[in-house]
Amino acid sequence: MSVLLQVSDPHFGTERPPVVEALVALAAQLRPDLVVLSGDITQRARTGQFNAARAAMDRLGAPLLALPGNHDIALFDFWSRLTRPYARYSAAFGADLAPVFASHDLLVIGVNTTRAWRHKDGEVSDAQIATVAQQLRQARPEQLRVVVVHQPIDVMRQEDLPNRLHNHAAAQQAWAAAGADVVMGGHIHLPYVMPLPGLARALWAVQAGTAVSSRVRSGMPNSVNVLRWAGAAACVVEQWDFSAATSSFVRVASTSLAPQRG
Repeated sequence: MSVLLQVSDPHFGTERPPVVEALVALAAQLRPDLVVLSGDITQRARTGQFNAARAAMDRLGAPLLALPGNHDIALFDFWSRLTRPYARYSAAFGADLAPVFASHDLLVIGVNTTRAWRHKDGEVSDAQIATVAQQLRQARPEQLRVVVVHQPIDVMRQEDLPNRLHNHAAAQQAWAAAGADVVMGGHIHLPYVMPLPGLARALWAVQAGTAVSSRVRSGMPNSVNVLRWAGAAACVVEQWDFSAATSSFVRVASTSLAPQRG
C-alpha cells in the first residue's frame, strides 16, 4: 500500500507551533511515501517564512512534491512580483514549478496554477492541460493518477465559485479522458471529497483545509488529507483534523473511491 499525505495552505508566518508538532508526529505515525504540499506555503512570501516551512517539511521524513500558491508570490514587493515572482519560493523548494513524482503505484503531477498578474485567482492554461494529459496517458495501470493544483478544480458551495480555477471545465474533461483519478487542491481552507459529474470516466476533487495556520475557516479545524492506495482500484481518502483536546491529528472521515481501469 502507498500512503500520500496532503498538507495544504500552512501559511507559515501564521503557523500554530503545537499543530506543527502534531503534524510531525502524524507523519512519523503514517510514514507516508509522499508528502504533497499544495500551495499557500507562506503568508507573505518572505524568506524567513519559506525557510521555516522548508524546515518543517523536512521534519516529515518523506519525499516532497510542492507547489506555490497565490500567497507565495510577494504581494507588496511589486518589482519582485513582476520580475522574479518565484525567486523566494524556488530558493526554498526548488525551481521546478511542474514537479512529477512517480513510483511503482503512484503518479503525481503538479501544476502551477498561480499567475504573477493575479492577486488571488488561479488559472490552468490550454498548454498545461495538454502537457498533463500527455503525462497521464503514459501512466501504468497499477498507478494511481493524481493531479495537484492550488485553487480548486471544482467547489461544493456557491460562495466558493469565484475561487474555482479559470479553465477548470476544460481541465476536467481532458484529464478525466486521459486517465486521472484524483485532482488535489487547497486555497479555500475547506476539506471535501467530490465526484466530478459529466466526465468520460470517474474523477474526484480532493480538497484540503489549512494544515497548521491560525487562518482556519469558520467551524473548520486545522486538517490534512491522507490518501491510501492498495491497488486493484482500492483507494481511500481520509480527513485528519487537529484535536486541541489531545494535541494531535485524529481521523474524522474516510471516503472510498473506485478508480476506473480498463
